[in-house]
Amino acid sequence: MTTALRGCGTALITPFTPDGAVDEPAVRNLVSRQLEAGIDFLVPCGSTGEAATLSIEEHVRVVQLTVEVVNGRVPVIAGAGASDTARAIALAKGCASVGATQLLVVSPMYNKPPQRGLLAHFRAVADAAGLPVILYNVPGRTGGNIDADTVLELAQDARFVAVKEASGRLEQIDAILAARRDAFGVLAGDDALTLPIMALGGDGVISVVSNLFPAAMVALTRAVARGDLKQARVLHRALRPIFAAAFIDSNPMPVKSALAADALVHDVLRLPLVSLGGAHRDTLLAAMAAVRSTLVSMDLASRTPDPLD
Repeated sequence: MTTALRGCGTALITPFTPDGAVDEPAVRNLVSRQLEAGIDFLVPCGSTGEAATLSIEEHVRVVQLTVEVVNGRVPVIAGAGASDTARAIALAKGCASVGATQLLVVSPMYNKPPQRGLLAHFRAVADAAGLPVILYNVPGRTGGNIDADTVLELAQDARFVAVKEASGRLEQIDAILAARRDAFGVLAGDDALTLPIMALGGDGVISVVSNLFPAAMVALTRAVARGDLKQARVLHRALRPIFAAAFIDSNPMPVKSALAADALVHDVLRLPLVSLGGAHRDTLLAAMAAVRSTLVSMDLASRTPDPLD
């Protein structure tokens, strides 16, 4: 089976300057760091990228910066989600105009549309944007689930190429995997479920943790893809402390705190998100140190992973 998207993609944070503007040099540096680690694709301006707080102009500019640094080496899947279909379309068109290769379109939050409303929303964005669409199901943020039947109906349309599944509902995810067309990808949306979803036949992950440990997350997806479940379990367990600590508080607060501790970004978020609290920060940094030590002992701290087949 061949799908358009496989392996590990990073849901990039959006770095800000101390006064709250988009930190363009930091964006470029973070993207370069991901490419050096062998990442398979990049996802700017999703939930982890604080897209809900970006203006349309800022949003499109972050995507443009990512596209420029990538320079065609990997797909750039731009977030284009909103509660308002008209705003989602404006974002989608803007991202398409600066070179995004695909769009990640989350189900509308707060409105709680019925499934037929979701079908109409996703089709309207696809109609307007002219780019392949990855559906994004994250009920914990949106307040509503994209049912498996809805995903499978959209999957019959070649414009919809994958789903990022962050519902945590393995029964639902397996139902999609069992009935999807061959060219429709299923990507984990929870780092800790990368191994089980891929073991069921999923194609990879859109990862938060790969902001911190990109080479290790790529190695995990490679191990599952080649059927080496023993090595995949070793990697999963090595990363397990950060799978928990990266979500000790609202994403991306922990990840930004960890990157700031490594002097890669400023620990600046836009309200209503705030910097990680002290006790949580201690837990996070301890997990970072433990994972880093384990990966060094495995010679996985910086090794460039093998290419996809």
